[in-house]
Amino acid sequence: QVQLVESGGGLVQPGGSPRLSCAASGSIFSIYAMNWYRQAPGKQRELVAAITSGGSTNYADSVKGRFTISRDNAKNTVYLQMNSLKPEDTAVYYCNAVRADLGVDYWGQGTQVTVSS
Repeated sequence: QVQLVESGGGLVQPGGSPRLSCAASGSIFSIYAMNWYRQAPGKQRELVAAITSGGSTNYADSVKGRFTISRDNAKNTVYLQMNSLKPEDTAVYYCNAVRADLGVDYWGQGTQVTVSS
């Protein structure tokens, strides 16, 4: 079992640069692939950024060059640095931990990010 707790969301002005954090507990964090998803009102949940246990990263085209995912295995935490935010980035952002070899994944409760002036 893995428990995930996101933090760092809130109201941000366009162009802002907040950082989301996702703290994990309950299992060996370093062996999980970690993802950030988001879901805007009326839209499907979409994958924003991913980082493997080895540190390889991947991004949705819509955030490439603006968002950076990273992990600190010593702190059992994954981060999403978001830069140059746009109103269309407004969504609930979810942290997701995956063990593909076991066919399991876990979700956090989500943190709201609202981009508005």
